[in-house]
Amino acid sequence: MTEPDTRVVEQRLRISARPETVWHYWTDPHRMCDWWGTAAELDPRPGGTCRVETGGGPIMRGEFVELVPYERIVFSFGWEPTDDAPAIAPGSTRVEVTLAPDGGDTILTLRHSDIPAAHAGEHRAGWGHFLPILADIAGAHERETQR
Repeated sequence: MTEPDTRVVEQRLRISARPETVWHYWTDPHRMCDWWGTAAELDPRPGGTCRVETGGGPIMRGEFVELVPYERIVFSFGWEPTDDAPAIAPGSTRVEVTLAPDGGDTILTLRHSDIPAAHAGEHRAGWGHFLPILADIAGAHERETQR
């Protein structure tokens, strides 16, 4: 039996907000919808649901694997089967998010692993689109709360 051809997507960016602020945009369903989807069902505990509706498009479904408050979030990731969803079974890939403080900012590193090679490019582009939105929204929130 041969191993499947999979890829890793890794992205890093600076967010002008503290890790505590950024954390909530990954664990609070209302804040998740500010940057990633139109509806989210999140139960941020190991084994808890992680489901994000992407606004008429595919629905991401997985579960939380590990949470270290304000430092690390790990969840499984895949797509509910529909005609417009990538052929990646719910929970079959892994996303690791690391939040490192840097002054008053956060260095966010996202590592999405076990992606079928045929879908790595679209996931690289997807994270490349959504993570800057997260950075803008979390940074704006941080500035607003410091006033």
